[in-house]
Amino acid sequence: MSGERERLLEGLYGRHAAAVHAYALRRVDRATADEVVAETFVVAWRQLDRIPPEPLPWLYGVARRVIANQTRGANRRAALLGRLSSQPVIADLEMPMSETLQQLQRLGARDREVLLLVAWEGLSQAQAAEVLGCSNVAVRVRLHRARSRLRDLLDQTDVLPSTSAVEARCDGAP
Repeated sequence: MSGERERLLEGLYGRHAAAVHAYALRRVDRATADEVVAETFVVAWRQLDRIPPEPLPWLYGVARRVIANQTRGANRRAALLGRLSSQPVIADLEMPMSETLQQLQRLGARDREVLLLVAWEGLSQAQAAEVLGCSNVAVRVRLHRARSRLRDLLDQTDVLPSTSAVEARCDGAP
């Protein structure tokens, strides 16, 4: 059965890849169009049994959704960069992004995943719960703990000022 599926996909690819690529090129740059074609045929492989007898419109629909997903991802990344660049800097604190990323890597996989889903991917807690397959309450607790652990790691590296230094500045002390 696997050989038959491979032949079906190869035939589908041979007949329609150029058309899907041209469709994508009319909407995105060349590198992205190549990715769209690849992702479209990955979806086709997964859903090979559900492809209609006239597959080109179906493939265009898949490509359209792939492009939409990529556009949403790019927009989320741009919005995150905008939010990060608009964050106020505390006194003479300059937190290099590389230091933050290094500390993020030191977190456990579960902590890192929930932080990235909410902060990087821009998902709500309810959406993150759906991705993680757990309840909203569980995500809220995991997110709180992950933020605390990341804050602790950043405090240990002196990237963030200590609480007493912040309180002293707020009280007007040098």
